[in-house]
Amino acid sequence: MARRCDICGKGTVAGHNVPRKGLPKKKGGAGQHIGVKSKRVFKPNIVKVKTINKGTTKTVKVCTRCLRSGKVVKL
Repeated sequence: MARRCDICGKGTVAGHNVPRKGLPKKKGGAGQHIGVKSKRVFKPNIVKVKTINKGTTKTVKVCTRCLRSGKVVKL
């Protein structure tokens, strides 16, 4: 079961945690030193919603942005 929006296709995206140490130069420090980047995952806020599709009720996985913008009509 994929973590993906059925309307817009938004899904899981990989990225990095970037540790920044030190005081920035504009605040009087020696500059920020970037440490070792570690992998992380950005997951979308997916909810299961019952909708009406062509006269039948259907459960779809939708991100909350699509739900809030009115692209899906709840039952």
